Amino acid sequence: MLNHKDWLAAHFAAKTVNLRVTAINSYLDYIGHSGIRLKGLRIQQKPYLDNVISQADYELLRDSLLRDGELFWHFVVRFLTCTGARVSELRQFTVESVRDGHLDIVSKGHKLRRIYIPTSLQCDAARWLDEIGRRNGYVFSSKSGKPMTARGISMGLKRFAEKYGIDQDVVYPHSFRHRFAKNFIERNPDIAFLADLMGHESLETTRVYLRRTASEQREAVDATIDW
Repeated sequence: MLNHKDWLAAHFAAKTVNLRVTAINSYLDYIGHSGIRLKGLRIQQKPYLDNVISQADYELLRDSLLRDGELFWHFVVRFLTCTGARVSELRQFTVESVRDGHLDIVSKGHKLRRIYIPTSLQCDAARWLDEIGRRNGYVFSSKSGKPMTARGISMGLKRFAEKYGIDQDVVYPHSFRHRFAKNFIERNPDIAFLADLMGHESLETTRVYLRRTASEQREAVDATIDW
């Protein structure tokens, strides 16, 4: 079994190896060998954030959508980046929540979490909704009035990334949530408050945003090392 674990580690990612190890341990329990256990691989966190959209690319996407009159997608991008909402939470924003300036949702563990809509975004969104005659219901809805699917949102963002020449690998709903956290922590170092805003159970989850992205690390190295 140890040899097999070594073989797994040489051929698969650590998470895959640990899933296989868990299955093996379950089988050992099933056949009565509960005293035998394989230890999983220790997964080290990367010292940088992967695939996070840069502020420049966010602004390019945001402004290009506004310029081209793609206001639905302009506000998708702004809501994700200015509220830190997950895509599942983005789908829950209503016209009423825009008027209130916040969305209250029940997160894991039946805890109430409030997602704030910054005043500038609230005013712009309210004006847009008024112009299109939307008085109630979901903000980001399909023609049927139901919330647009997470897949539909993801595919739409990829389509516009391609149109505007932005790396599609960094344009996905959760990337904008990362950008929200990065921007927030740069302006307000209260990591406990950020954890509350993002709905994290642990500060360790939020602490990752203190790290630089891979591109930021590269820029820092190039700017520092000239010997």
